[in-house]
Amino acid sequence: MLLKKSFALSPNNTEKGSLREAFFMNQLTNAGHAINLPLKGDFYVNDQFTFEIGGKGKSTKQLTGIDNSFFAVDDMEAGIGNKIPLWMFGLLY
Repeated sequence: MLLKKSFALSPNNTEKGSLREAFFMNQLTNAGHAINLPLKGDFYVNDQFTFEIGGKGKSTKQLTGIDNSFFAVDDMEAGIGNKIPLWMFGLLY
């Protein structure tokens, strides 16, 4: 039985979730923002904002009830509500 291996940032079989999170963290870090790991969500930025990173179909349940929470979403052209297109964070560079 042949197992398909998937690595975080390998040139082949890249794991999309890891790539999205690495992009987000890289852009905010280069722009001078402080990033920590929250209890819920993927990133806690400037001790103020909680971000969850994901694809277009990402459920908002993970951050329900958390103030100043946002979703950085891939495969989305324009934001709506607390969903921000992931590509827009590239403008911070």
